[in-house]
Amino acid sequence: MMPLSRRAFATAAMASLLVGCGGQGAEEGADAGSRRRRGAQTPEEGPPPSPSANSARTLGGSAPVRLQIPAIDVDTPLIRLGLAPDGTVQVPPITADDRAGWYRHSPTPGQVGPSVVLGHVTVGAYGDGVFRHLARLHRGDRIVARREDGTTAEFAVSTVRTVAKADFPADDVYGDVDRPELRLITCGGPRDGDEYRDNVIVFAELSATTR
Repeated sequence: MMPLSRRAFATAAMASLLVGCGGQGAEEGADAGSRRRRGAQTPEEGPPPSPSANSARTLGGSAPVRLQIPAIDVDTPLIRLGLAPDGTVQVPPITADDRAGWYRHSPTPGQVGPSVVLGHVTVGAYGDGVFRHLARLHRGDRIVARREDGTTAEFAVSTVRTVAKADFPADDVYGDVDRPELRLITCGGPRDGDEYRDNVIVFAELSATTR
């Protein structure tokens, strides 16, 4: 992977994410946010992530090229995202063929640290975004990141949170961790004009790796 830019990573941690989140579209993001208080976590349903992240083999750097989330029928190529001119994290373009994006200043999936993937909940006139149903995930759901070198990093969801954008938990999302983890981010909560007020954040832990 490209060397991790800690300055860029820290800059992004101070910026709000997914300001637009795809513009106009269907309203499940709002429904998902209104069902729970802001900053709330989903109920700890299902079995805990297994096997333990401590038993999964840590991988070296290799950019992710595809993300699969069977529980919500996501199977998307991954584009690479950096920083916008204003210092915020780039978001995927608004297109009919919506794709998620990996933030290239974060670790690659399977490396130690939080790997960050962003996607839209809606994509304007095109309708649903790739992360339309992200808030439906539960503890233990499987996420598979396929990497450029042919290896696979598999994660298990540990927590799903809906938080106000004004209270975005940058330390929780970007802060150092001592094992490979994954963050998936989109918009949610009530609408304010063309924008969503909240972010939906999925936290996941490495459960398996394959070559």
